[in-house]
Amino acid sequence: MHPVSPDTLVRALHWRYATQWFDPARKIPEETWLALEQALVLSPSSIGLQPWKFIVITDAALKTRLLPASFDQAKTVDCSHFVVFTVRKNLGHDHVDRHIARMAEVRGVTPESLGKFRRMATGNLDKARSEERLDTWQTHQVYIALGQFMASAAVIGVDTCPMEGIDPEKFDGILDLKETGYATVVACAAGYRRTDDKYADTKKVRFKPEDVIVRR
Repeated sequence: MHPVSPDTLVRALHWRYATQWFDPARKIPEETWLALEQALVLSPSSIGLQPWKFIVITDAALKTRLLPASFDQAKTVDCSHFVVFTVRKNLGHDHVDRHIARMAEVRGVTPESLGKFRRMATGNLDKARSEERLDTWQTHQVYIALGQFMASAAVIGVDTCPMEGIDPEKFDGILDLKETGYATVVACAAGYRRTDDKYADTKKVRFKPEDVIVRR
């Protein structure tokens, strides 16, 4: 493994901004996109449950259908890849069992050997469900994946724009999600900035490190 230098990371994060205008003629190369898909797949989540699906949209007609549900934001159709982040609602024991089956497959162990983990995971879900915070808890996980996706994109020179300015219920209808158990949370446009996007050169406004970082 050859990690990027600290300077490379910081420069990439300074370069990144919420891109407002994408160049519709520029598409993300397949190799680059596959790396970003891996960034999504490798996103961390609480107990490793991965309560999500990422819907990657490149079809122009489908993007156009989503445009009104995105309040007519041009980035929805102009970006190269439009990613819809969805969460599994009312996460149940079946999802835990699916995760355990995958753990057993990847690590070469038996599902039975993971019984202690299963009891812990299902217990946490049941507790959250009884406290009526299960969906909220799982929805928070999606934002971890969104952050990892945007940071990863910046490091390899791909522009992004997170989009909460969408109508999730309309997205669910257009994407036929209503009977799947998954629901739209947020979206993210990815591609390459237009050369005339004035926001690209606008200085970032952030509080000073000493105002937001506490060292103890």
